[in-house]
Amino acid sequence: MAEVIAPQGKICSIVETDEPLNLTLLKDKSASFAWEFMFTRSKYETDDMIEQHHLLNKVSQLVDDQTISTTVSDVLSPINAQNMRLAHEKLESGRTIGKVVLKDF
Repeated sequence: MAEVIAPQGKICSIVETDEPLNLTLLKDKSASFAWEFMFTRSKYETDDMIEQHHLLNKVSQLVDDQTISTTVSDVLSPINAQNMRLAHEKLESGRTIGKVVLKDF
């Protein structure tokens, strides 16, 4: 990421890493790195916690207006051994586009 980031660029990650990140590689470009965790406000009861409410309302309105749509490509139901195997096969194939959802016990 250090090679491709633009000078003064910003990188945001929503996933954890198993290995340490060498963020000093970003120093020369004055690039910044940030983590995003959707539950930070509620977990720590931040002063701006109400903003999560506003964000979720905005997203729900965009979904209702069909401005944005889900990335769900497969819904497998019920949750059982057969559907768990099928979900894993789909993901392990490397050809899945979108999300695979298991629902209903």
